[in-house]
Amino acid sequence: MEQELKGIRYQSEKYAKLTTLINRVNEGRLKEAHNQQKTGKAVGIDGITKEEYGRNLDENVRELIRRMKTFKYIPQPVRRTYIPKSNGKMRPLGIPAYEDRLVQSVMAEILNEVYEPRFLGCSYGFRPNRGAHDAVKYINQTIMTRKVNYILDADIKGFFDNLDQKWLMKFLEHDIADKNFLRYVSRFLKSGIMENGAVVESDKGTPQGGQISPILANVYLHYVLDQWYEIVMKKYARGEIYYVRYADDFLIMFQYEEEAIKVLELLRTRLGKFGLEVAEDKTRILPIGRFKGTKEDFDFLGFTFFNTKTRGGKYRLGIRTSKKKLKMKKRTVKAWLVTRLTRPVADTMRYINLSLAGHYNYYGVSGNYHAVQGFYKYVKYATYRMLNRRDQKGKFRYEKFLRVWNFYVKEPHLTTDIWNWKPMLV
Repeated sequence: MEQELKGIRYQSEKYAKLTTLINRVNEGRLKEAHNQQKTGKAVGIDGITKEEYGRNLDENVRELIRRMKTFKYIPQPVRRTYIPKSNGKMRPLGIPAYEDRLVQSVMAEILNEVYEPRFLGCSYGFRPNRGAHDAVKYINQTIMTRKVNYILDADIKGFFDNLDQKWLMKFLEHDIADKNFLRYVSRFLKSGIMENGAVVESDKGTPQGGQISPILANVYLHYVLDQWYEIVMKKYARGEIYYVRYADDFLIMFQYEEEAIKVLELLRTRLGKFGLEVAEDKTRILPIGRFKGTKEDFDFLGFTFFNTKTRGGKYRLGIRTSKKKLKMKKRTVKAWLVTRLTRPVADTMRYINLSLAGHYNYYGVSGNYHAVQGFYKYVKYATYRMLNRRDQKGKFRYEKFLRVWNFYVKEPHLTTDIWNWKPMLV
């Protein structure tokens, strides 16, 4: 199985266009995709779970392959659901039917192998051996060591909902000559959305939540933004210019303000050509850097970046957990603790320890210890209040709570060094 994927990558490095990809969606890969699915995940409109599908796995997969070969396989509409965003609004997600989830998983693996050799170094989201911390490191090093004076902090309005499917298929056709593989990509894009019992046709966008959506988003923005930066912005800028993208979030860093203003104008035109637009209320140009002693800051990937100084008086790009993210996390903790009023204390403490470990793994970067420690203290105090509330006789004194807390919950700590790494190559 692994060798098959390596073969795709080798071909992508050697040839301009790839053929015969659909035959890689075979019984073996579909069964492997089934085994990798997590149990207890939300179901699509078919209502089928991993356990139910797995009871007759061999027969189900053989029948699926038969329908795919005869082009009778039609993806079902995704089930629309919503999750809260940090700004209080709701983010729409599309939950695919179980069988569609398996096919998407395999096709996404294939697309990743096709495009990984073609993607540029400026993109970090949903790529193997790359992640948010790598993007944060790049931002930190660039502002700390290069002539960066201005940031274009831009946002694409409803990217996943407004992506132009015709342009996406053109981009894919530029690299893939397998018409049958592309046919199924198109079917997934046009499968529709089920909401409140009604099916809404999807003639644009790609629903967040599908296994294939992240790689399709990367392909789209590779052509719309990444290559535009590499071919146009980077080569014709008078001053220094740097660009970083994580999924549909991106930053452009400039030496000169006038170039930042000009690029913002060009960006509006560029996005408009491909059915997208700048979210004007979330887009701005701000001064920042070691030559700009301002109090401005900007958010990216859940962190806030700002100008500060070391104890010795030298410039330092500060980093802390975004206030919006922190507020949302505290609200989530408070709501969750209410559900633990009648649950075993030991289980609650184990869950808290795991949750805090996840928080440290993401937000525990160099320079952010104070914010990480502050969240730890908030969870600790909120948990104590909850346990006191459930003990009507008031016997859960703070001393007892501390013994229980210290037994189960680890102290806050940093996990990622974003300061000490190899020099950046221009």
